Amino acid sequence: MIRFESVTKRYADGTVAVDQLDLVAPSRQITVLVGPSGCGKTTSLRMINRMIEPTAGRIWLDDRDTSTFSASDLRRGMGYVIQHAGLFPHRTVVDNVATVPLLLGQSRRQARSHAMELLELVGLDAELASRYPAQLSGGQQQRVGVARALAADPPVMLMDEPFSAVDPIVRAQLQDEFLRLQAELAKTIVFVTHDIDEAVKLGDQVAVLRVGGHLAQLASPADLLSRPADAFVASFVGRDRGYRALQFEQAPPLPTRAEPVVRLGVDLASAEGARVVGQSLEGWLLVVDDENEPQGWLDLRVPPAGPVDQAAVHRGGTLARQGGSFREALDAALSSPSGRGVVVDDEGRLVGSVTASQVVTAIERQAAADRGGERQATRVGT
Repeated sequence: MIRFESVTKRYADGTVAVDQLDLVAPSRQITVLVGPSGCGKTTSLRMINRMIEPTAGRIWLDDRDTSTFSASDLRRGMGYVIQHAGLFPHRTVVDNVATVPLLLGQSRRQARSHAMELLELVGLDAELASRYPAQLSGGQQQRVGVARALAADPPVMLMDEPFSAVDPIVRAQLQDEFLRLQAELAKTIVFVTHDIDEAVKLGDQVAVLRVGGHLAQLASPADLLSRPADAFVASFVGRDRGYRALQFEQAPPLPTRAEPVVRLGVDLASAEGARVVGQSLEGWLLVVDDENEPQGWLDLRVPPAGPVDQAAVHRGGTLARQGGSFREALDAALSSPSGRGVVVDDEGRLVGSVTASQVVTAIERQAAADRGGERQATRVGT
């Protein structure tokens, strides 16, 4: 556990970056610090490992005041990941990851062997181990940065906007990988971001800071979206917070309907092709592969001249997992060019389709049931 106790950071020119901050980051959970520029997110993070020294107050690591550690000992017990990975450009990937174990006294063979295991853990091919950071993509560099931070198996991880320098697709992949690692390793993590979507996706709890280093609200992502503490938090979280909150609401079994499909390689002029075209709904036909995994939509207004191939597939529309969140289901329906959201099972195989109106109806029913439950609980409490 990490605990801030009335922590203040005031600079020599009188600027107050953090002011009387009280905050607890529970063990084995992800606490995300989020807020506008100048709110003290990074300053707060760096005070944990004493890269910045607090002006007043105390920071506790479990039951020990961090000021009683030597700075070097404190930092060796914490993993630290920054925006641009901070890798040593003159060292290979494997030697970058092995740096801290070597400093802790492991033999070169032990350190490099452990580094190779960590590279596999973060999803990097062994063939990349001998390359230098400049030979890697941005996403690969960030994975190496995470592996290096994990190299000493620290109980605490500090992460300062680690995924903000990569493109949106790679960023989403890194976030998913990060959550997978945390489920496996259960570290105590303090994570800084300026992106509220990233905060609610990754955080077990989210701390919203306002300019001057004041804590505006500390809450679970679902509570933050549904019950912002004040106008500042509501404004920062955004006007579409109701839509974001749907990702925390598991959808009940939705009334999917069987969706006519055509398989890749089928010629629409053939008997099989003519049959499925006759079953199509509103000019769109769902394309699946031999494993019954959806590939996209076929616009029958401009049908292919020969067999259906990947070039003919319209890629619009996301997929919703059966039993997933309301947000997944609604997004699938709204993003689909046919207006029908595609629902798949855990193996990615087609279950059926659902419309936005069906999802909205399910959301309204769930909300009514929740309100009824709250009224009942209030009557029982009184």
